[in-house]
Amino acid sequence: MNNNKYKILLVEDEANILTFVGDLLESNEYQVIKAESCTEAETLYASYLPDLVILDLGLPDRDGTEFLRGLRQRGELAPVLVLSARSDEAEKVRALDLGANDYITKPFGSAELLARIRSSLRFMRHSADAGKLPGGIFQIGDLSIHYDARRIYVGSEEIKLTQTEYNIVVFLSEHSGKVMTYSSIIKAVWREPTNENSIKKLQVNMANIRKKFGVKPGEFSYIVNELGVGYRMDG
Repeated sequence: MNNNKYKILLVEDEANILTFVGDLLESNEYQVIKAESCTEAETLYASYLPDLVILDLGLPDRDGTEFLRGLRQRGELAPVLVLSARSDEAEKVRALDLGANDYITKPFGSAELLARIRSSLRFMRHSADAGKLPGGIFQIGDLSIHYDARRIYVGSEEIKLTQTEYNIVVFLSEHSGKVMTYSSIIKAVWREPTNENSIKKLQVNMANIRKKFGVKPGEFSYIVNELGVGYRMDG
């Protein structure tokens, strides 16, 4: 095996999806380790220490969320991308709040899956580089955040944000590539319970941020809205 390739642990019990996704990943230069149950996934994770996990939830021995919970309780930071037939928003939020980085509902497109994998791996690299960036600068696309100076630029133009807007953007940048649920953002920024009013307040602030970033409806955005679930910063 090529040790320079990203290692992906693929946890899936449906043979056709296991084969399809495995072939897709290998053709895109990823090293794939396959597991068909939680127990097998735990053994292979410990043996290979993968860079990323693609996790089905409906596994034969236990629910995939049990594997996810165990990883995070042990302090394992590898990004986890949930790939599940469960499309209910509450299920997505639960998995994300347990520590998943992203969530894709079956059926899915190959291009979308590969894009989400790249995004999750970027999150891993940003996490690894935290505190090591020169001058405390975060860069994604044309967006740059100068943490020490508390300034944000798109290209060469400084973007004037309110304190709350700045805190939202910084929080998302610290978890770049990861879907952050409404409740996790609200807790971090306002330290208050999540309800209809606090979600509306977050959405209003986000609309203002996008307007200041010069993002028009339908255009490329630095912050992706996962409807009914939360937001992800991506470049």
